[in-house]
Amino acid sequence: MSLLLTRLFLSLVLKPRPAAKERGDVPGWVLITVMTAGLVVAIWTLAQDQLKAMLERALDSVTNK
Repeated sequence: MSLLLTRLFLSLVLKPRPAAKERGDVPGWVLITVMTAGLVVAIWTLAQDQLKAMLERALDSVTNK
């Protein structure tokens, strides 16, 4: 009986868990995050004056009413 319990216990303990197999796509998410940050910096650098003017116009139209 103890041999049966030992084998059952070992099969449960040594059985690979589904979470261990699926680690996710962490490098993919890191790449997406870095690329998004790079795009934001590039767009902000190229269009800083236009974005600032657009924001000022939008805020003026709201506060002047």
